[in-house]
Amino acid sequence: MPQPTTWARPTGYPGYSETLPREPESAATARRLVRTACAAWELEELTEDGALIVSELVSNAVQYARRESIRVVIDCPGVACVRIGVVDFSKVLPAPKDPDDDEEGGRGLALVARTDRVRPPRSPLCIRA
Repeated sequence: MPQPTTWARPTGYPGYSETLPREPESAATARRLVRTACAAWELEELTEDGALIVSELVSNAVQYARRESIRVVIDCPGVACVRIGVVDFSKVLPAPKDPDDDEEGGRGLALVARTDRVRPPRSPLCIRA
């Protein structure tokens, strides 16, 4: 079982990362990592948005990654800001789609973009309180 990694940041907050298998169940582990990081940084108000964002990014990585593992990276680059990244080594950047009503997928990045705390809307994503 992969173990999370922590490291010291110039802001004084630790960073968190974990290598996960490229499978749908990894989204739950990534959400727990976001919740742990937000609690450690006393940024609980960002927990649910962060969990949604990491779920969508992991889902995309599971679908499009070129390797059997993905890496989730979470850090706190400044006051009341959490940066979430998922590394999947795909050569193609994720792009929002405009799915038909009967399509099952394709709405995740649009949901992330609508999260009003996301600044700036690019990868890695940063959410602010």
